[in-house]
Amino acid sequence: MSPTAPRPEPGALQPLLPSDPSALAGYRLLGRLGAGGMGVVYLGRTASGELAAVKVTHADQADQPDFRARFRREVEAARRVSSPWAVPVTGADPDAPEPWMATAFVAGPSLGEAVTAHGPLPERSVRHLGWAVARALAAVHAAGLVHRDVKPGNVLLAVDGPRLIDFGIARSTGETALTATDMVVGTPGFLAPEQAEARVDAIGPPADVFALGCLLAYAATARPPFGTGAVDALMYRTVHDEPDLAGVPDGLLDLVRACLAKDPAARPTTAAIGVRLIEDSPGDGTGWLPDPVVRTIAERSARMLTLPEIDLTETGGTTAPAGPGKSRRGFLLLASGAAVLAVGGGAAAVWAGRGEYGPDGKGDGGKTAPPRPAWSIGVLADLSGPAKDIGRAQERGARLAVEQFNARKDKPFALGLKVVDDRGDAARALENVRALTTDPGVLAVLGPTTDAVAQAVIPAFEEAGIPLITVSAGYNLLTLRTGGAKNETVLRAIPNHISAGTHLAFASTLLPAIRRPGVLEDRTEDHYSWQVTGGVRFGYGQAGIAPHFRVVPARADAAAYRRVLGEMVDAGIDAYVHCGVTETAVHAARTLAELGFQGPRFTGQAVFGQEFLRKAGAAAEGWFVCAPVVDPTAQKTAAAFVAAHRKRFGAPPAYYAGESYDVVTMTAGQLTARAKASGRPARKGLWAALQKQKYTGVMGGYHFNEFGDLGIGGTFVFAVQNGAYKPIGSAPLLPSKPGSDKPESENDTAA
Repeated sequence: MSPTAPRPEPGALQPLLPSDPSALAGYRLLGRLGAGGMGVVYLGRTASGELAAVKVTHADQADQPDFRARFRREVEAARRVSSPWAVPVTGADPDAPEPWMATAFVAGPSLGEAVTAHGPLPERSVRHLGWAVARALAAVHAAGLVHRDVKPGNVLLAVDGPRLIDFGIARSTGETALTATDMVVGTPGFLAPEQAEARVDAIGPPADVFALGCLLAYAATARPPFGTGAVDALMYRTVHDEPDLAGVPDGLLDLVRACLAKDPAARPTTAAIGVRLIEDSPGDGTGWLPDPVVRTIAERSARMLTLPEIDLTETGGTTAPAGPGKSRRGFLLLASGAAVLAVGGGAAAVWAGRGEYGPDGKGDGGKTAPPRPAWSIGVLADLSGPAKDIGRAQERGARLAVEQFNARKDKPFALGLKVVDDRGDAARALENVRALTTDPGVLAVLGPTTDAVAQAVIPAFEEAGIPLITVSAGYNLLTLRTGGAKNETVLRAIPNHISAGTHLAFASTLLPAIRRPGVLEDRTEDHYSWQVTGGVRFGYGQAGIAPHFRVVPARADAAAYRRVLGEMVDAGIDAYVHCGVTETAVHAARTLAELGFQGPRFTGQAVFGQEFLRKAGAAAEGWFVCAPVVDPTAQKTAAAFVAAHRKRFGAPPAYYAGESYDVVTMTAGQLTARAKASGRPARKGLWAALQKQKYTGVMGGYHFNEFGDLGIGGTFVFAVQNGAYKPIGSAPLLPSKPGSDKPESENDTAA
């Protein structure tokens, strides 16, 4: 008897077959992720190095009646869903001879694979799983869809949270045209009674909630709540029997039981599920998975780093675009959601540095630039994109710091300033930063300006060993690593968004009349808003205050704000907290003014800037805005800096210029000390040296914790008065509770 070939390890990449193409529509196909009767799923890579799961349907399937309509609907459904917890579509062609769709690749296992290999998840993991999947489903439902197949195989696990996949049978609410009335759609054991009975007209968002309840029970116990076995038996149990919830933690039992109610109307909404889970389990979700599952993710991610280069072949009469040639080693970033492989090859589109000398080495006056110093500080900033006001202020602050350093007679070396404009474009950021990461003379870099670019570029700076110091990117995962690894790249000179949200809530408690604040989470920039909302929730919890929470979908219009804020005002809120971006804060300001709401209004860093004042106009008056910056013109210790800035640039410094000046001056000082000790400045050990020191600059003090985050405080309160921001002071470090003394602030701590 001949030995049977070993079954491939789950999640292992299988080699391409001779009949498989090596390229498709610009994707280089690296191997097979899976195959079935409908088609094949390949691992593809774009010319820029991004990985994707490319689903290709067999031609004979494409010829079947209604197939292309169903496939097109799947693509359209997936594209309508906007959530960090749902895998996005990166490309598709339903009209190709073999229709295909590409989605972002997630290196982690499915929930089913993880539970099979490692057993049930701990309660904390189940809570975060449920919270994130509920948010993904909320986005599905907000798009007018029902997923209809929420099961362990359709939830992938990543280090920062799960991802919902496969919208193949998602359907617009009430849509029945392409489904027979007696057809059961979904996976037995993870479908609702109305699905089991093929009651098509009754299948809506509550069906997904039922499936989520099944998913949570499975994750907590490693078994489906209605058992296993024959399909008809599973269907009967789903409709008539009570679920087996033995082993579900007590803290989750009531919620899971509510999700599994037979009556769709009795089930909670996805928003209510998310609120219950996050209220019971505050935190940012970091380290949400047990170590064995994290190791599985790390092992699969590591395999992605060793993918071979492939020679391209012609397929279908066309040649795929050439990818990068010989690449340097890849670098993997898991913190941004899907596992992204960034290959450091190819040409970079680099912005020529701003300043008095142009690319030809001559300035406006025709003078030739001096020889470029051997050592430089880099600046990675948005100088021409959506955050250009902040980026330009940061570049000016850094430039002034370098020029003042070079003016010193006792300097041990000269410093250059190497500037890259990332345009706020995360998709091209890796390409642009090569000018910094491949230059051995760049010792440290100020930036980036935005969260999205920071997430994209961190792997490149990690590989190059260049410290990255940001004064404006607050996404919490920038300073956290997976698998016990330590951050030794990023220093964040501001609070992360969660801490900033907590400070915001504490600041609002300084007004003793606040007892029922309304908190609105705007999902336009979801990574920002959910973290700020989480911090606000925690802050009010510390103060013993129960807010009234509401959520609006991304880029909701003014009518949606009138409806939601009207309900909040009718519910009796006495203050308003906006966890969102400028565009939606303008909607909120105008709507609250129209409603005659007189209570205090608060918002955070993403709104702080001139655009809010300009667009909201009179409706912005009286708002309180919390931001991680100080007004340099109101800071006595910054008087010399303000004067030097006026002289150099003909204008007072904008917000973020002073903090940029401080951290570049701090870095130059540390490089000087190291050069005096060893004869030359060096990158090696610079991050650790900066992290350990306590530095006082013109804008205040800086010291960092072991993770590279600002040690304490760092949020400041501004009031909008007469169309301008008036500094109020630092946000308190503790809440003001009824009957308590004045809370401690940063100034109190310093004293």
